Amino acid sequence: MAKISQRTKKIHEKIESKAYKAREALSLLKETATAKFVETAEAHINLRLDTKYADQQLRTTVILPKGTGKKIRIAVITQGDKVSESINAGAETAGSEELIQDILKGVINFDKLIATPDMMPSIAKLGKILGPRGLMPSPKSGTVTSDVKSAIEEFKKGKLEYRADKSGIVHVPFGKASFSVEDLLANLEAIQESVDKNRPSGAKGRYWKSFYICTTMGPSIILDITSFRDKVFV
Repeated sequence: MAKISQRTKKIHEKIESKAYKAREALSLLKETATAKFVETAEAHINLRLDTKYADQQLRTTVILPKGTGKKIRIAVITQGDKVSESINAGAETAGSEELIQDILKGVINFDKLIATPDMMPSIAKLGKILGPRGLMPSPKSGTVTSDVKSAIEEFKKGKLEYRADKSGIVHVPFGKASFSVEDLLANLEAIQESVDKNRPSGAKGRYWKSFYICTTMGPSIILDITSFRDKVFV
């Protein structure tokens, strides 16, 4: 049996077996983030979805109003004037065939890859490399677009893609433990509103099953779903 550290014991003792209102939960989240690095705040939302059915799949994007707290490196596969437009908009790298060849060689110096529609036939061969890493451009994630400037700006500001996994659970980061409670709350509220707005047509009856938050190394804290969705945060 793995030995539980004193740090882990102490932080778990602070969490009661009850559903918390949002501000108290977020305060606890910050208090239990005691690792030697700035931990990421994570939301884990269990939805009543069976994603093997097309009308119960959830995959979309959300813009976190207070950002992610992480610097996002963006690459753009495009050609012509869009290359300089991408660089001027803040992309770390942009190009066409030369960038595709770098990726094929395993050179992946980016966190998000955007492509213009005209380049999609050329990047089909990158699927085996980018797919497992979650980096393959897709219209659903907003990473296939002709408006590269807007896409780059949105991802730099805090746009995230999320999806329900095969168990119907959404796992999504919503900032850093160093954020203020109010900033974390704003980001978490944006995620909740996005999940509700994009409810799949096949989702019947009760939609939300459970709503937990935690940090990278911290314990799970359950939120009161009803009060949160009703904007009762204290």
